[in-house]
Amino acid sequence: MSAHVRERFGFTGRTVLLTGAAGHLGRTLADAFAELGASLLLVDRDHDALAALANALRDAHGATVTAHACDLEDERARQALVTALLAARTPLHTVVNNAAFVGTSALAGWAVPFEQQTTDTWRRAIEVNLTAPFELVRGLLPLLRATPGANIVNIGSIYGALGPDWALYADTPMANPAAYAASKGGLLQLTRWLATTCAPAIRVNAVSPGGIARGQPDAFVERYVARTPLARMASEADLAGAVTFLASDLAAYITGQVLAVDGGWSAW
Repeated sequence: MSAHVRERFGFTGRTVLLTGAAGHLGRTLADAFAELGASLLLVDRDHDALAALANALRDAHGATVTAHACDLEDERARQALVTALLAARTPLHTVVNNAAFVGTSALAGWAVPFEQQTTDTWRRAIEVNLTAPFELVRGLLPLLRATPGANIVNIGSIYGALGPDWALYADTPMANPAAYAASKGGLLQLTRWLATTCAPAIRVNAVSPGGIARGQPDAFVERYVARTPLARMASEADLAGAVTFLASDLAAYITGQVLAVDGGWSAW
């Protein structure tokens, strides 16, 4: 790898804001950006997990890390976060909208047949998965516009573009709620809208993961793998390369794109 390419893929002297940082994918993305030299602004509602992650990144990479505990479902908390970031006047190179409302099988009105899905869970998913990225980007535009090479990477989902194959879920407690698909679909279209609206100063792209292995029932995994050309589910590490690439200067002429990291799932 030439020095020129290494330079364009590095993040030394650059600040990355990452939401949902204490989650499975968030921790992996934070570690990847820290290893590449970025200073990090980490956002998550889990204060303790966020503090532990920040300390681990400082120890492992000597990274400059600032943690912001914030519940992105709460509009006032989002506004307070934007106000604090603007007041700090930190040059902002990249915003990664990674936080997501994914629910659980125990959440009322979520992992249930469509006719039993509730408006409350619908609203919660839209609030975190779509409204929060909209408000954060809108509020942080002054910092992004003032930073050469600024960009946004949104974390979508294959289910923001594709319908679910219900046979995968048979005889498991898993589900694929309408609110998740609609909110992720909205985020992908927001990506395209922002790309033309914020150009040429700010690039905006999205990564759409396929299913990530996280201890799902064996029956689901077997069906998913059988339907995936690369014959496995994704890992968090599979996403880190795509996200850091789109945030780097190697992708300086890429905007408005949705990169599916799905093992070929959407190629059928």
